[in-house]
Amino acid sequence: MYRYDEFDQDFVNQRTAQFTDQVRRRLAGELSEDEFKPLRLMNGLYLQLHAYMLRVAIPYGTLNGRQMRKLADISRKYDKSYGHFTTRQNIQFNWPKLEDTPAILEELAEVEMHAIQTSGNCIRNVTADHFAGAAADEIADPRPYAEILRQWSSLHPEFSFLPRKFKIAITGAPHDRAAVQVHDIGLQLARGEDGNIGFVVFVGGGLGRTPMIGRKVRDFLPEEDLLAYSEAILRVYNRYGRRDNKYKARIKILVHETGLEELKADIEAEFDKIRHGVLRLPDEEVRRIEAYFAPPPLEVLEVDDKGLEDRKASDAAFAQFCAHNLNPHRVPGHTSITISMKPIGGIPGDATDVQMDVIADLAERFAHDEIRISHEQNVILPHVALKDVPAIFDTLVAHGMAEGNAGLITDIIACPGMDYCALATARSIPVAQEISERFGNADRQAEVGELKIKISGCINACGHHHVGHIGILGLEKKGEEFYQITLGGSADEKSSIGKIVGRGFSSEKVVDAIETLVDTYLGLRAGKEETFLDAYRRVGEEPFKEALYGIS
Repeated sequence: MYRYDEFDQDFVNQRTAQFTDQVRRRLAGELSEDEFKPLRLMNGLYLQLHAYMLRVAIPYGTLNGRQMRKLADISRKYDKSYGHFTTRQNIQFNWPKLEDTPAILEELAEVEMHAIQTSGNCIRNVTADHFAGAAADEIADPRPYAEILRQWSSLHPEFSFLPRKFKIAITGAPHDRAAVQVHDIGLQLARGEDGNIGFVVFVGGGLGRTPMIGRKVRDFLPEEDLLAYSEAILRVYNRYGRRDNKYKARIKILVHETGLEELKADIEAEFDKIRHGVLRLPDEEVRRIEAYFAPPPLEVLEVDDKGLEDRKASDAAFAQFCAHNLNPHRVPGHTSITISMKPIGGIPGDATDVQMDVIADLAERFAHDEIRISHEQNVILPHVALKDVPAIFDTLVAHGMAEGNAGLITDIIACPGMDYCALATARSIPVAQEISERFGNADRQAEVGELKIKISGCINACGHHHVGHIGILGLEKKGEEFYQITLGGSADEKSSIGKIVGRGFSSEKVVDAIETLVDTYLGLRAGKEETFLDAYRRVGEEPFKEALYGIS
């Protein structure tokens, strides 16, 4: 993984010192809250419903055991002994005291971490495929390019005060696990006819109040043009993006109002001006950054199939874990393990200090000291020998992290909702917990198969409900919480925005409605191999609508 050089460390240390003085002045009354707000947001500090919240960057979701242990220690010393993993592959601490935040930033700097650009109208944390560098279907590791984008975008003088926040995602495989088409810029690695690396480029994706799928603006962008083309997109957005209405300020609105062809022409014109200048990526620089992400020296291993199969035969929970939480690795005899942070009845994405310490220990012992955070709020051990899976599983069982539900109906994405967020209009967490408990039986989950439920507590869509196979949006209606359901969303290479199926449901009835949808799917699917999403796309909304409302 990337290691700070002297510039990186000095940059983070200076920012920490600046913020320490800003906090001192706020506590002394020398700065009002209005004056302090933009300063704290530049350092990832939000004022939520009950307390401050600190969002810590985990660039492209990659960290090591030492960093995970530091996060655990911070949660113990300055919070309530847990953290919350987010859909931008970050971690949030929900209860820090304002006076403690400088000390937290100092401790983060000790392990090459920070909270810069996790908020504000700037380029946010660049996200990537959580199986990057390990997946069997990968064209190339996207993380070196994510790191190049991080370095380019950090405190970029032209893009620190954009019309609105700006998000970039990159994936290295044909199967998109980074949701690139619902980002402001989405990048999918590809190989040209000459075998060289380049990118398919999407622009103008996004969720929130006006969900849109990104539009393709380049079928193939050569590797050396990555920064120049990204800069061209940002320059056009910064010039024409709306600042008069924050609800129409994202680049997706610019794409919609300007038209794709006109916007492409503007981007290409700007690109032509700068493509041969200092932003052109030299091959030696790409290879230098790439060396930081060299894979561990993994040997091809013989797999003891009998040992694993015997354990599966005698342990149903282990069999379920292997069926759903192991991902094919590029090196035979190895796998990538998804550690589900979605225990039945638990809060999606939460991890205790003890669990974070256990993950750090497992990474150091069994996974070449590599950890990934997924945008689905789970934790990944990317490089694990198959022979070590039983030992890892047993450790996870002992600490409540062995749920074999990755990709299943209980692997729910949910924002913190009205339990924490001042913007939320309804709760997300209790709904997620109740759905998880309703479908917690292992046989029931296996019967349903792949089904992604995503829940947001307000129209800002931090829970990505628009791209859930089943999406749930919590809204306030006459002082009560109601939940609107969407069907058919997806965030992979065949991305789609879910369609609102009808009127909303009360908090007492929404889980029953989800069960009705699932039962309807089970009754109409064309065989056990047909997923919920495939069935919905085949038959449309009418059977589901009739089951929910008694009308077609």
